[in-house]
Amino acid sequence: MSAPVALIDANVWYAVPVRDLLMQLALSRFLRPRWTARIDDEWTRNLLANRPDITARQVEFTKSMMIQAVPDGLVEGYEGLIDGLTLPDADDRHVLAAAIRAEAEVIVTFNGRDFPAEIARPYGIEVQHPDAFFGMLIELVPEAVLAAAHQCRARLARPALSPEDYVTVFKRQQLLATASFFQRNVGAL
Repeated sequence: MSAPVALIDANVWYAVPVRDLLMQLALSRFLRPRWTARIDDEWTRNLLANRPDITARQVEFTKSMMIQAVPDGLVEGYEGLIDGLTLPDADDRHVLAAAIRAEAEVIVTFNGRDFPAEIARPYGIEVQHPDAFFGMLIELVPEAVLAAAHQCRARLARPALSPEDYVTVFKRQQLLATASFFQRNVGAL
């Protein structure tokens, strides 16, 4: 299986468990995530605004670790494409432009309605909700997704998070099919 190239939107990077699973899949070579400095700015700005318990230094460390883990993950040189694109929300054009520049197969976003299929499809790009994206990976490499989830759960800083609690974390993120898969395989988490 060739690892899919996926442009990950800011709203997907925002949640720690989702970000962690994506990065673990990247480290395991089952995913080639892409993003931009602008996407980084968006998710980190929102995270810092909503989570006063997290410091800017912690967020900067996370961003640097992401770049270290996926050195080719940061997309550059897409800005010239933005003005030629039309989307329901003009502020989202940078995401599509970066996906085009990165030759991504998919844009992973919680806001699929902002990226109509008839606009993304001509560029060879599918738009998927994170749950559908994880579902596609589960269909292709179920053992790899379970192994990645196991590694993510094992390194949590809290006292041991039970496999059942890990499943609940994904339910809270509205990743119900992914949570269901984990629930059916809870012994592997």
